[in-house]
Amino acid sequence: MTKTRVAVDVGGTFTDICIMDEETGAIRIEKTASTPQDPMQAIMNGVEQGRIDLAEVTMFSHGTTVATNALITRRLPRAAMVCTEGFRDVVEIRRANKEDLWDTYKDVAKPYIPRRDRLTVRERVDANGAILEALDEEDARRVAEVLKKREVKSIAVCFMNSYVNGANERRMREILAEVMPDVPVSVSSEVMPEIFEHERFSTTMANAVCAPVVVDYVSRLGEKLAEAGYGRDLLLLHSGGGVMTPASVRDFSARLAGSGIAAGAIASRFIGNLCGFPNSIGFDMGGTSTDVSLAWAGEPRITKDWYIEYGYPIRFPSIEVLTIGAGGGSLAWQDEGGSLRNGPQSAGAHPGPACYKNGNGTATNTDANVVLGRLGTSLAGGKITLDPSLAKQAVQETVADPFQMELHEAAEAIIAVANANMANAVRLLSISRGYDPRDFALVAFGGAGALHGAAVAKELAIPTVIVPPNPGVTSALGCLLVDVQHDFSDSFMADASSVAPADMESAFGRMEAQAIERLTHEGVEPADMALQRSVEMMYQGQWRALSVSAPARIESVSALVDAFHSEHEREFNFRREDAPVTIFRVAVKAVGIVPKADLPKHEVRAHVAEPVGRREVWFDGMAHDAALYQRDDLKAGAAFDGPAIVEQFDSTTVVPPGTTASVDAFMNILITMTKG
Repeated sequence: MTKTRVAVDVGGTFTDICIMDEETGAIRIEKTASTPQDPMQAIMNGVEQGRIDLAEVTMFSHGTTVATNALITRRLPRAAMVCTEGFRDVVEIRRANKEDLWDTYKDVAKPYIPRRDRLTVRERVDANGAILEALDEEDARRVAEVLKKREVKSIAVCFMNSYVNGANERRMREILAEVMPDVPVSVSSEVMPEIFEHERFSTTMANAVCAPVVVDYVSRLGEKLAEAGYGRDLLLLHSGGGVMTPASVRDFSARLAGSGIAAGAIASRFIGNLCGFPNSIGFDMGGTSTDVSLAWAGEPRITKDWYIEYGYPIRFPSIEVLTIGAGGGSLAWQDEGGSLRNGPQSAGAHPGPACYKNGNGTATNTDANVVLGRLGTSLAGGKITLDPSLAKQAVQETVADPFQMELHEAAEAIIAVANANMANAVRLLSISRGYDPRDFALVAFGGAGALHGAAVAKELAIPTVIVPPNPGVTSALGCLLVDVQHDFSDSFMADASSVAPADMESAFGRMEAQAIERLTHEGVEPADMALQRSVEMMYQGQWRALSVSAPARIESVSALVDAFHSEHEREFNFRREDAPVTIFRVAVKAVGIVPKADLPKHEVRAHVAEPVGRREVWFDGMAHDAALYQRDDLKAGAAFDGPAIVEQFDSTTVVPPGTTASVDAFMNILITMTKG
């Protein structure tokens, strides 16, 4: 019997299914329309469509947008927050900053939990962790009874200075559990035991409001899979680049915010390393948005400064991904100043681009690509047929007529604006972080990534573009390449010159004990556990810290300080070896290693690929006679020059004039850009 692994990535337009044979590493794919009203339906449709026998599936991994969508749309169950008396407005005061400093009229969104449901109790812990006032239990029970009457579905407990002593928070949770035993309670001293009240409160609040939504979704999906024969844990991808089992979802549900976009970053890093490019930029362009990620020296950039809505940070460690509203369905429009714009508005899955024949009359990037000949007349293996006449009409009426342009000139203008937006996103994640894009390869994937990848690379002088074998389902592949992972951290505010290695060992030891307990609870065998240490440090007087790796045993704090100086110089182009260094935080990443099947490697034999036809394609204001290839016909070692179009089930690859393409041993297309 064939043992298989299945990964599912739910996107805004399509739900992608990746099915891997454990023995051979062979991958087959399925693509089905997403069902935003119930994402689970699309998953089960894909399982049926792919003829997957769930009884033979050894791993089912899933990247989900459920938590992200719940926070964006604010379709959240009623939740409450219990705070120290006098501090219920911490999440509303925030940092008193704005996303756009110059827009007087644009307000930051309201907190996920409104003020009327943020209640207080009497208790107090000082900055050193001493309990100045024990929890007033009569007060706590009064609050619990009020919340029970209000029928709240989830509760966040956020007390002052609880990151150094969470005893009062834990007692509050016990009282809430006595009165409301079935309601999940998130306590900040366990969710995010770190200094900075707003960030700790905000993360705990997001965790609380997501819990009922995510737990319900995971439970129902698990039941459906079990009914269909699946007998193992459902693995859920989280924003940090690992997976978690349903056992951890209830306590750390906000980790699933950003789940879907992390999958693409994981896959692009893996593919970059596979092709010999440890420095790679992930370029995931779908129907609605584009996600950009970066890997340096084979490792992804991790950030704790991220959010779904500005003003409400979620401080769980996350793969840094920049998302912009640029996709195949992004709409072209004219602003008040008369300039051509592209996105972030999108035609979405329905009605979709004009050429989808669902009634949209505004030009999109897909319509422009059809007009330019870069896209054919069908998508997803013929499941979606495109009408070129509707695409031409939309481009003509939306851009060509208003801007007095010729049809193909207008289509190229639409694409040029979209490419400029996406190139700027890459600059923000690379140049602004101290990385030169010319030192990277661009991994182009998603339904539309291979269409635009070469043009974006040209604008940034990136020398190589990598197009994976199945670009449209590469994010789903990322779900097959991850391990069970949890992150633990603790504040450790101290001058590095006065810290003894034994003190740090003690802090790491406490977290590692928690990590082993968590992995054991999730069924990970001791031999499959790996613990990775890190320390966050900063120059005295700074408030932003940089993370450096720490050894399995701390024998010299000065070695950590040296590593911090080097990382600071790389990130900010200067170092201050004479300045005192402060240790800010210690952290442990707990990894439960999941066995992974190897991707098949093919023998490379040099030969010239034979096109299956030719088509007129426009580049730089000129019509070119471009060779047309079928991706399935391209063998390892095949080589050809642009202009060319490569079509396949889940994507289309554009190889522009002046570039060359070749297929490597893992069936990736490598496009080499023209120098100069």
